[in-house]
Amino acid sequence: MLDLSSDLGQHALARLANEQIIWLTTVGADGTPQPNPVWFLWADNSFLIYTQPGSRKAANLRRNPRVSLHFNSDRIGDDVVVFTGEAQLDAPVSPESKAAYLEKYREGIERIDMTPETLLRTYSLAIRVVPKRLRGF
Repeated sequence: MLDLSSDLGQHALARLANEQIIWLTTVGADGTPQPNPVWFLWADNSFLIYTQPGSRKAANLRRNPRVSLHFNSDRIGDDVVVFTGEAQLDAPVSPESKAAYLEKYREGIERIDMTPETLLRTYSLAIRVVPKRLRGF
C-alpha cells in the first residue's frame, strides 16, 4: 500500500480531495503513452474511473494494465504529483463509492446532458487503479 504520510503524500491527498480531473496515461499498442483526462474518485486508497467498454483506453488496459496518473499544474512545473500503478478492469464498485462518484460529478453529468443512469450505462466499465508509487515536487 502507498504511504501517504510524507509531506508529498499529504499534499497529494489534498489534491485528491479537491481535483475534478486527473490524467490517466495508458500505453498504446505501439508502445506510445496515451494520456487522457478522466473523472475519478479517490476511495479505499485507490482510484475509481469509469470508461466505455469499447474505448481505446480499455483496449490499452487489456493489453497492458500499467498506468500513471497526474494532475494538471497551473504553475510552472512546481506542483507535480504523479502516481504509478496497475489498473484492474471490471473492478467491483461498492454502492457507497458509486454514489460518491455520482455526487462528485453531479454538475458535470448535467452539463453533458446525461443523467447518472445514462452515464453509468454509457461508461459502464469500472477501472480501479491501486497506486504503487508516488513521485513529485
